[in-house]
Amino acid sequence: MAAPRIVIENCAIATVDANDTEYASGHVVIAGNRIESVGAGAAPQGLTGVVRRVDGTGHLVTPGLVNTHHHFYQWLTRGLAQDSNLFNWLVELYPTWSRIDEEMVYAAAQGSLAMMARGGVTTAMDHHYVFPQGSGDLLGAEIRAAREMGVRFTAARGSMDRGKSDGGLPPDFAVETLEGALAATEEAIDTHHDSSFDSMLHIAVAPCSPFSVSTDLMREGALLARRKGVRLHTHGSETVEEEKFCHELFGMGPTDYFESTGWLGDDVWMAHCVHMNDSDIAAFARTRTGVAHCPSSNARLAAGIARVPDMLASGVPVGLGVDGTASNESGELHTELRNALLINRLGGGEKALNARQALRLGTYGGAQVLGRADQIGSLEAGKLADLVLWKLDGIGHSSIADPVAALVMGAAAPVTLSLINGRPVVENNHLTTVDEDAIARLTRVQAQRLAKIAGLV
Repeated sequence: MAAPRIVIENCAIATVDANDTEYASGHVVIAGNRIESVGAGAAPQGLTGVVRRVDGTGHLVTPGLVNTHHHFYQWLTRGLAQDSNLFNWLVELYPTWSRIDEEMVYAAAQGSLAMMARGGVTTAMDHHYVFPQGSGDLLGAEIRAAREMGVRFTAARGSMDRGKSDGGLPPDFAVETLEGALAATEEAIDTHHDSSFDSMLHIAVAPCSPFSVSTDLMREGALLARRKGVRLHTHGSETVEEEKFCHELFGMGPTDYFESTGWLGDDVWMAHCVHMNDSDIAAFARTRTGVAHCPSSNARLAAGIARVPDMLASGVPVGLGVDGTASNESGELHTELRNALLINRLGGGEKALNARQALRLGTYGGAQVLGRADQIGSLEAGKLADLVLWKLDGIGHSSIADPVAALVMGAAAPVTLSLINGRPVVENNHLTTVDEDAIARLTRVQAQRLAKIAGLV
């Protein structure tokens, strides 16, 4: 029996394939959960099993957006520490984050995922590394929320084994032992990781950062990931303070430290990478280590401007990340397309980044970073049917002739349709799989509960 087909026609298309192929008016045919054809003009005649036809007049179709760095739990602490740099922000918020539990994390994951999915994200990623004792199944809560919403998900099982008594920032009850962190990470891989082509769930190994975990956890985490055949993720070179810390503690800069612990390679991606010199960028390019660029968060915390144009020119894989919503309160990835372009032009001039490069960062670049570029990230026959139909004929974009420029440089575009694995998850700017109002109520209740437990109210 042939797979049911969805046909989208009369739309502009940005495929983000290797040649950046675009069509002013074209079609996309989806069969089951795969893209069957993409091209100019109307869809082929005589297609059978068509269950839906979409007139895309006034719209642009792109690959679904791919988020490469996030911390879902922070949804419950938005708007706090408003005028702090990274270190002071962490000092202020860790006592609150250390009080999270399974119920809170589930609500926070729902809020984070809903905001991203409604704005065109089809593959989400989360880096969860706070596991207070007795807090329940926090990773499982995130996985459940993603499954219910129908979003493709990479869950980076984070860890910290350096608490306050060892010179770290979190309270001791909110960190794990080396052995406990490794065992829990391996169990998460064995229980949840699906390596199939159309997998909806990947697990990655993700110790938090050089200043919150031991060198043993970094080294053993890398060995675990490679033994299990999964990817590795951590924070890297986010602030000048981190570079100073690495020199003081390890006698070398962050990139050299990562290389000494097995943390450079084409199965690794790191968040931020703001403070990278030429040698660092060359090392990332040589090893094909990926970067999750989080422009809004870096600006919010005054961390600096990452050298994204130089990374791209050197061949470093780069994707976009929302980062946690305690440092990017909007929680939307499509706004990062615009912010990536604008902030990188502040750092590198008017030709530093263009609209199509920004779109590539948010789609194919993210797929590269997550190790899924053969499955998602561009509109090509045989790839998974993760795509977004953006409405560009409203007042916000009506006088911008270039649809890609309208999407990236204009106001945030409404999503008329978002398909994930061939299934509609957004229709007319609203989620179809969950109740948005119920999520808003739940997250409000859980944020108030956390604030009360943490003594903020």
